[in-house]
Amino acid sequence: MLQSVNLRDYMLINPVRVHAQDNLMDAMKIIIDNKISGVCVVDADANLVGILSELDCLQAVLGAVYNRSNIGVVGDHMSTDNLVVAHPNEDIVDVAQDMLLKHKRRRPVVENGKLIGQITCRQLLSAVMKFRD
Repeated sequence: MLQSVNLRDYMLINPVRVHAQDNLMDAMKIIIDNKISGVCVVDADANLVGILSELDCLQAVLGAVYNRSNIGVVGDHMSTDNLVVAHPNEDIVDVAQDMLLKHKRRRPVVENGKLIGQITCRQLLSAVMKFRD
């Protein structure tokens, strides 16, 4: 069915991104408007510094309501620990297997420390469709 292929051929180039200092409500609007489940967080030099998911946003909103506090900025709620990234020349099958193993829907693609793309379940399914026959 699916043959091993280079990740670079299927990754989403220039994924939606936000900055740690951005208002979380603005980031939530970006996620909703783009119909995506999360965004990469980068610094001014396009270095990956975190990931913000829909679940991170939901947890932040519920916490702010419960605590009657300000919702804050992206950096207050993004995931930064143990970020797993892919490299553009990795095998797409290996990346897909690791994403399944780790229960992650997206993986940033980084080259020389810079965010250059992202692979998601949707791109992986598209790759399968191209090789189905």
